[in-house]
Amino acid sequence: MNSLFNQEILYYWSGYFFLFVIFLEMYFSYKAKTKNYEFKDTATNVYFALVNFSLDLLMKVTSFAIMGFCYKYRIINWEGNMLWTYWLLAFIGQDFLYYIHHYVDHHSRFFWAVHVTHHNSEFFNISTGFRSPVLQPLFRYMFFLPLAFLGVMPLHIMFAYAMNQNYGTLCHTNFIKSKLGWWGYIFVTPSHHRVHHASNAKYLDKNMGMVLIIWDRIFGTFQAEEDETEYEKLRYGLTKPIENKGPINIIFHEWKEIFNDFFVRKKDLPFTTRLKYVFMPPGWSHDGSSKTSKELQKELRLTEISSKNFATKKLH
Repeated sequence: MNSLFNQEILYYWSGYFFLFVIFLEMYFSYKAKTKNYEFKDTATNVYFALVNFSLDLLMKVTSFAIMGFCYKYRIINWEGNMLWTYWLLAFIGQDFLYYIHHYVDHHSRFFWAVHVTHHNSEFFNISTGFRSPVLQPLFRYMFFLPLAFLGVMPLHIMFAYAMNQNYGTLCHTNFIKSKLGWWGYIFVTPSHHRVHHASNAKYLDKNMGMVLIIWDRIFGTFQAEEDETEYEKLRYGLTKPIENKGPINIIFHEWKEIFNDFFVRKKDLPFTTRLKYVFMPPGWSHDGSSKTSKELQKELRLTEISSKNFATKKLH
């Protein structure tokens, strides 16, 4: 029974499905002349996925040993007649813990340096879903330990993670424009995830959910996709695009920036201040020379209020 709920088996069979869907999206992109795919970018997505999967395999013994230790001291023993409740906890609990993990990724530069690889593409298509945060297998499982303490087997924790990831991967597309009505009030949609990958100031650090968008609605990180205008086009990628997209730099570029801030650019600052350049939100600076997403969004709101006030005065 447990062998059916194996992360690797799920990835193996879903791999064929995603190959088909990606080639289908490529075909429609070509027919519509949308330039939704670019060879080097897609090759980078494949490269990231292979490195991530290889590291995942190398970390399997360690991650399962630690989750297994926590499972040994579980506070709930699930009975057979509670099976549906067990799987509900596995999937919903996993999605909630992923939301926390994802939130931390965006609000601490140390974790952002790993997660940034998923965001450093200027394209948005289903293959982007495979543009993995390459180094995440080193610590990702630590965020899922509460489920092990709640009696969910490590194998099933990672199976639920893989299932949720498969759903999230399908949300990386520009070809579904609809907000999908009631579905979009509960579940993540391509519209929600386009917001998440956009580098426009108002969209930064929004819509962190993988399957359920309700976490974002509850915790104030939700942002609906707005209609594009001539002056405000949706832009994918980073606020500061990468110039060197070589195979090493594209993985470690943010780590290099952290190293330079800590040891070179800010070397005259107190140690505790330099530490903040490692662990505070991306964009944090002691002197306002760079800004976090919250600071940028605050400036944007003030600009919008000022513009509205100016327009109202002109009308009167």
